[in-house]
Amino acid sequence: MENDDRRARITAEIVARTGITEAMIERLVRGFYAKVRQDAVLAPIFDARIRDWEPHLEQMFAFWSSVALMSGRYHGSPMAKHMPLPIDAGHFDRWLALFEETAREICPPEAQAHFIERARRIAESLELGIAGQHGVLLRSGERFRRPAL
Repeated sequence: MENDDRRARITAEIVARTGITEAMIERLVRGFYAKVRQDAVLAPIFDARIRDWEPHLEQMFAFWSSVALMSGRYHGSPMAKHMPLPIDAGHFDRWLALFEETAREICPPEAQAHFIERARRIAESLELGIAGQHGVLLRSGERFRRPAL
């Protein structure tokens, strides 16, 4: 119960500071993935894996609720989901560009900053993990590029 109270206090503080709500998260996620689905770089990665988008979007609402509001709604392993994907720095750069563009369109400044800072950390963490899986240890500032086949 104490953890639930603590989580609720943290979430309330974030909401008060940023204005982020579950409805804003849903608008951000839907807007972002609408762009992803039209993007020449990212659409093929998603099209090869997702047939029914609504369950994926629901999972992303829970993920971003957990990331942005500390809600604890998401229970999954993003790293494990991304490890087998044929992606590298270029994909993460495009993902971030579309995410940041969408956040700027949908969110007020405090919320934008909150989402963007977390998205950048997530992208960096996933890129480091994928590089490591390929036997590449990235130094600070280095990026992972898949070797050309």
